[in-house]
Amino acid sequence: MGSVDLIAACLDSIRQIGDEIADALVYLDAGTLEAFQFIGAFPLLLELGARAICSLENASPLDAAAEWHSSFAHPARKIVVITSRLLSDAHRYILRCLGNHGTISHCTVLTAISEVGHSAYVDSPFGPDAFREYETLLTQDHEELLKKYEKSDEHKDTTFYTGKDFTSDGGRYSNWESGVHYGSNSESSPTKKDLFADESSQLETKGKRLSVTVTHFPMIFSPISSRTFVLPSEGTMAESCLSNHHEDSLSPGLPPISTGRSFDGDEIPPGVTLTAQFLYHLASKMDLKLDIFSLGDTSKVIGKLMMDMSSLYDVGRNKRSAGLLIVDRTLDLLTPCFHGDSFLDRMLSSLTRKEGTSSYFVSKNPQTPSKHSEATVKRIPLDIKVPFEKVFSKEEPKSRTSMLPESIMSFVSGWNSAEVESEVTWLPDYADKAHDDKLSSQHGSLNGSFLSNYAGVCYLESLLDRGAKDGLMLIKKWLMEALQHEKLSFPSKGRQGAASVSELHSMVQMLSRDQLSLVRNRGVIQLALAAEMALQEPQSSRWDAFTSAERILSVTSAETTQSLASELRDFINTSTSVESHKQANKTESSQGLLSFQDVLLLTIIGYILAGENFPTSIAGGPFSWEDERSLKDIVVDSILDRPSSVKLRFLVGLENELEAKARTKDGDKSNDSIEASKSTDDFDDQWDSWGDDDDNTDDQKDEAYGDMQLKLEVRDRVDQLFKFFHNLSSMRLRNQTLGEGLAALSRFETDIYSRKGLLYKLLLAVLARYDIPGLEYHSSAVGRLFKSGLGRFGLGQSKPSFGDQSILIVFVVGGINALEVREVMKAISDSSRPDVELILGGTTLLTPDDMFELMLGSSSFS
Repeated sequence: MGSVDLIAACLDSIRQIGDEIADALVYLDAGTLEAFQFIGAFPLLLELGARAICSLENASPLDAAAEWHSSFAHPARKIVVITSRLLSDAHRYILRCLGNHGTISHCTVLTAISEVGHSAYVDSPFGPDAFREYETLLTQDHEELLKKYEKSDEHKDTTFYTGKDFTSDGGRYSNWESGVHYGSNSESSPTKKDLFADESSQLETKGKRLSVTVTHFPMIFSPISSRTFVLPSEGTMAESCLSNHHEDSLSPGLPPISTGRSFDGDEIPPGVTLTAQFLYHLASKMDLKLDIFSLGDTSKVIGKLMMDMSSLYDVGRNKRSAGLLIVDRTLDLLTPCFHGDSFLDRMLSSLTRKEGTSSYFVSKNPQTPSKHSEATVKRIPLDIKVPFEKVFSKEEPKSRTSMLPESIMSFVSGWNSAEVESEVTWLPDYADKAHDDKLSSQHGSLNGSFLSNYAGVCYLESLLDRGAKDGLMLIKKWLMEALQHEKLSFPSKGRQGAASVSELHSMVQMLSRDQLSLVRNRGVIQLALAAEMALQEPQSSRWDAFTSAERILSVTSAETTQSLASELRDFINTSTSVESHKQANKTESSQGLLSFQDVLLLTIIGYILAGENFPTSIAGGPFSWEDERSLKDIVVDSILDRPSSVKLRFLVGLENELEAKARTKDGDKSNDSIEASKSTDDFDDQWDSWGDDDDNTDDQKDEAYGDMQLKLEVRDRVDQLFKFFHNLSSMRLRNQTLGEGLAALSRFETDIYSRKGLLYKLLLAVLARYDIPGLEYHSSAVGRLFKSGLGRFGLGQSKPSFGDQSILIVFVVGGINALEVREVMKAISDSSRPDVELILGGTTLLTPDDMFELMLGSSSFS
């Protein structure tokens, strides 16, 4: 049997729904779009006969005009909607699609969340028969809207609906955007004469009941490579809470601290249930029967939920055995916080990404009030944007050697429907300015997104195990191969040795000499532009400053708590002085210098390191009372000294006061400078104003009282912040069994200067068949068979080991880090089992900035 390939499995699952896709308008929501983009599924969808591939959130009546095949002689009668969200969340968008196309008689909805997932999700209004319930709901809402606007069509030829017109069940989910056409008859449909000119088809569909089919489609995830995957950033599974708000919680997007206490049935967060559902159906789709292991409280719950879903039918002759290890992210928070030597990590942290879809919201069930809806998890989409206009940023202004910029501008003007009928008068001015703001801002038309599977070449998979220098050399190699294929010669200087950013840019410009070359080599050109942006200033210096600071903290944490606290104070002082210097000299560059928020992330790292190295000193915290008091004082002073630059979640409610203080401080500085410029000869002119000293004194007292009150309020918030730091440092002591297991893995730590993450050490341990305290085994379907039946006859089954399997799946609840992917690959090569097939998955792909947002930013508990 062949090896496991996630990308191939996703493409095969799409082929299995080819009958539904054929001759249909295919609508993808934001999460599905991200997932399909990674596997390069769009050519396959068109190959299967899709009329057009459209965005669900940005549906338009003009979608029916986007014909990719000229063989269609009749208007579209089918719509296929593929969504990664709850049906209740996608309902208003599906209705909008039906309203845009008056010839539709059948609608197929493919959702990534199963019926059990819908019924178990607290905020979902559907029960165990969720799919049938939604089929009825969608049909009823569609018919009500048809009847409503057919009546109104009797009085006017053209009808538009607004948000006020929705009185059906679908109207409770959201207000709709105005101006979208809804109608099924030949007069109101926008597809009558302008697009197809086929009245007979309109008359056939008129009066027919809409046929709706809802099906479970579990293979919606984002494969970064054939063996690494995460959940779509804008899907319900990735955005659902993994932790309720209590004393052991760190963030709604991270599992709580493992304490050994079991979850109550009503307290299971929705993200935990959906994760168990996803892993179960993923194994089923890939024909795998699992031996399930877990490490951590949340992972243990997921393992139990998966066992409750399994049955004797899971045992099949054609299924291969595999081991599944579920791990809590909170067992290792350091690895995703560190700025390691990972090329993909640098790109994720440096490049801009697509803005999330803000129009989505969780549909609440009015009959079941939920306590989970208070906290939300905002995942940044993995859709990395690389502006192609950088290719021409260094060309001469008057150069006309290539017609490519002018052609690009023609395409942009044609793409903008608002300007199609207008005369394009700005083309000659912008033909030589391909990097102009107007070019780069319109719909992101010239922005490219990374593909995991590009024309059969897995670029991202090759870059996953590369550092910054190695990744740059690999991209240089690909560029050289592309130049040879285009029969272009590049100067031999610099071919040997390390590649430079300027050298990559020169190669990219050569490959972009015309449209055909740009299209043929757009994959490697995109990576080269991404590397150039990630390794330029100030991103490169900031990353290097982080790595240096983290190395200092790692070494210092092995000494004493006093020295570690001293280093943290120095970092905070440095960030404060740097920020003040920037404000005083705004024209000077401060590239590579860490901000106050960056230093807070370093403080998180310092407290976790202190908890690992000094576990016996934890009472109110790992540091002495004097050291922690000095840390609190310097944090408070930093916030008050630079209030305008601090945007943190734990300071919510004090923004106005801090901004007012910042304005007052800036005003005082300007007044001081004005007064200092006055001459001392004006002393006699100020004689009459001495009588107002008493009033000025009262104002100063009020101002001093206000400043003191603000300082006390900030200190209270900082005290709460340090209690959060105490939770981070006490994770090892909360669960003694887990603490022993994590401490036992320290034998695989070879060098303090090259720290390895938990997954690296864990894999080496299980492949070497070491017993790990805290690792729990959940019996598989085969184990249940022996336990319930054959075990009575003495045919018992010994407890298996995770390392016994040839296919291993490791899923991290809370997310994985690109550096971990690199370390996991190295762990397999370092072990005595290089033949093992390993699949690594996680809730999302984390960067250090994402970790800050989860713990102290927009996705943290208020």
